[in-house]
Amino acid sequence: MALFSPAEQTFARVVSELVHCNPFTARRIELEQQALGREFVEQDAEWNLRPDERHDHPNLLALERRLEQMAARVRSRLEKGVSATETERILYEDVVFLSLYRRWRSALDETVMTPGAGASARPGAIYRQLEREAARAFVGAAAPSRAAVPHFFSCAFQLRRAMHHIFDAIIGVSRPARRLRAEVWQSVFTHDMRRYRRLLFERMTDFTTLVTGPSGTGKELVAQAIGMSRYIPFDTRKGAFASDFEGSFIALNLSAMSPTLIESELFGHKRGAFTGAVADRAGFLEACPPLGTVFLDEIGDLDAGIQVKLLRVIQARTFQRLGETEERPFRGKIIAATNRDLAAAMAAGRFREDLYYRLCSDLIRTPTLADQLADAPDDLGNLLGHIARQLVGAEAEALAAEAHSWITANLGPSYAWPGNIRELEQCVRNVLVRGEYRPARAEGEPGLADQIEAGALTADELLDRYCESVYRSSGSYEAAARRLQLDRRTVKARVLRHSARATLGASRARERAPSSRRASRKKERVR
Repeated sequence: MALFSPAEQTFARVVSELVHCNPFTARRIELEQQALGREFVEQDAEWNLRPDERHDHPNLLALERRLEQMAARVRSRLEKGVSATETERILYEDVVFLSLYRRWRSALDETVMTPGAGASARPGAIYRQLEREAARAFVGAAAPSRAAVPHFFSCAFQLRRAMHHIFDAIIGVSRPARRLRAEVWQSVFTHDMRRYRRLLFERMTDFTTLVTGPSGTGKELVAQAIGMSRYIPFDTRKGAFASDFEGSFIALNLSAMSPTLIESELFGHKRGAFTGAVADRAGFLEACPPLGTVFLDEIGDLDAGIQVKLLRVIQARTFQRLGETEERPFRGKIIAATNRDLAAAMAAGRFREDLYYRLCSDLIRTPTLADQLADAPDDLGNLLGHIARQLVGAEAEALAAEAHSWITANLGPSYAWPGNIRELEQCVRNVLVRGEYRPARAEGEPGLADQIEAGALTADELLDRYCESVYRSSGSYEAAARRLQLDRRTVKARVLRHSARATLGASRARERAPSSRRASRKKERVR
């Protein structure tokens, strides 16, 4: 007697592929359809486009039911002495583990949302119950190795954290948003989940991730989703995870600090290493736990001397505090981000090629907000709802609707959102506080390239506009000054002068508005 009937074996093979596929790809839904056949529900089948906090999709519930039924039938055969081939044992293990994962996912979610979950007693209680269920499911030769169940529990906890953090970081149903979610998942688990479970779960520290994209596109959120989703082993003796994922992500914005301060913050320093170093101090590399992550934002602005030191950290996994010769180990993971064109920076000699090729073992590019909205205009409402929930909680729906109405009436669907998600967040805040939003570029103001081509700017105005553009993409006056090779005060003065000029132009444009429009606004003020 075979352990699986032909139909059961077909189902088990699909389940095995389900266990190891990227849940944020279309392939995931195709596999669910193959597994369920006529039971598959077409309506809203793409549950992987957005989180559903209230309930699971009917397809997931049907899959859960079929998994439990099949596991019970196969277990009964094993108890009667039916032997299993190696292939059948592996398929049955995947069926049982997916069934257990589905049954315990809600309890794991509560652990994910609980600060200090790694050291609390709750994971231990969940594990003990799960271990008993696994012992009942696996009989005789079908039983996995002794380490398989703790490893499965660690992987299940990691899966739930990854789902939570990826959905929290990347909102929307557009193709750019879908692609970004799938890429972040690969950064955590690689494209081959089977190899990851066998081997790579302990070695992802060795792979540095580089996140590129325009300013304001959520590069730090992407980095945080990766860093907070790392594998954490479960200690069966202590009944707790080896560490807590909360606080394991350390972010450092390199463009906001001087080179000396960056060195001190990153590597630490010995007392007397420089003026003001009155005591020994550990840097972020030293403070980062073995399962933690150091995020280096604006890596493209890093001083050449520090680039050499960072290269050594990545190559040798060691560093020295400022003023010391002692080698200290770095055991965490490094994620870097930039909005700079590193290829151009390398060609100009501003960024080391050897450092770039150490950083780019894993590359992710974040899309612009304009690209997302061009593909899925309705994502504007999804994003506004997410931002509003963070700002006002229970009154999020009303604020999101107010912001959406204002944007539709005043900016229109063709607005380019040059500041990306960060600008959209500030737009909502402005609408919340003042009932309106004034973009940095006045409505109808031509683009810089158009004005240059038309010869419409004086030399002074051109420099003001260019300084404003570089400042907007850099995110700070210091970073813009380094890129422009100008004094910070000069850059700030020119940016403010351009902003004042743009505001004056917008004011004059409003004064020239049709009388009916002015009357309408006056009526609104009276109300």
